[in-house]
Amino acid sequence: MVAAAAVVAAAGVTGFLLLGGGHDEAGPGPTPTGPPLRGTADPRAADGRTATVKGWKVVTNPAQGIAFDVPPQWKLQAPDWVTYVSENGDPDDKPLIAMRAPASLRPAWCTADENKDGTPEDTPLATAGSRRDNGARSTARIAGADPRTWVYGMYTQPDKAEVKSGTVEPFTTDSGIRGELGSAWSVGVRKPAECATDGKAWTFAFENGQGDLVSWSFVGVKGVDGEVADATVRKIAATVRIYKSPSDS
Repeated sequence: MVAAAAVVAAAGVTGFLLLGGGHDEAGPGPTPTGPPLRGTADPRAADGRTATVKGWKVVTNPAQGIAFDVPPQWKLQAPDWVTYVSENGDPDDKPLIAMRAPASLRPAWCTADENKDGTPEDTPLATAGSRRDNGARSTARIAGADPRTWVYGMYTQPDKAEVKSGTVEPFTTDSGIRGELGSAWSVGVRKPAECATDGKAWTFAFENGQGDLVSWSFVGVKGVDGEVADATVRKIAATVRIYKSPSDS
C-alpha cells in the first residue's frame, strides 16, 4: 500500500494495487469488481492505444471499458491501481469515494508528515481516473454528488460547509458519449497543515457499453501556481470514450 497526499491533518488520498481483482473502486467502500468490458459493439468504442489529442497520453481502465487522454506531463498508474479518500480518524480506512487506473500531475507537488506518524506523504497537484458507480440512481446524481465527496475528502474535512457546487450540465464527449458533468470546489480552507489548500473536482457520469453507470473524475488543488485550468479539465473530459481492448480489434 502506498500513501499519498494528506492535504489536511489525517485526511489524504491513498492508493493500492488490486491483487487478483478482489475489490473494485466504487464507494462508499470497495465492492466486488465486474468483468472487463469485452467485445462491445458500442459505436462510441475506440482503440485505447492512440490518444485523440496529439501529444497526449492514453489512460485506460479495462475493467470498466473506459479510456481518456491526459497531457504528456501526467504520470500514469497501473490499470489495477485504486486511489481513494477516507474519513479522518477512521480506524478501518473505509473509502468515501475512489477511482481506478488514475493519472496524476506532479504526484509529489507537496510533501509533509501531516498525520505525524513519521512518514512523509505526497500530495499530487491533480489526479484523474474512472470508476463504476454501484447503486447510483442516475448520471445527474453522480455528477452532483461525486465532486462534493472528493473535495470534502481531500480538502475540507471535517467541514462540509466549505464545499460549494456548480451546476450539473449535459455534456457530450468528442466520441459521442452523452452524460452529465458536475463540479465542486472548496472555499476558505485555512488548516494549519503544511499542504492544506483549497481544491476542486469535476465528474462526468455516463453509461458504459454494458449499460452500467460509470464516471470519470478529476480532483486537484485550487488557487495555487500550476493549478489545472478549468478549460483543460473540460478538454480532458471531452476525450472520455468507451475503451475497446486491442484483443477485440
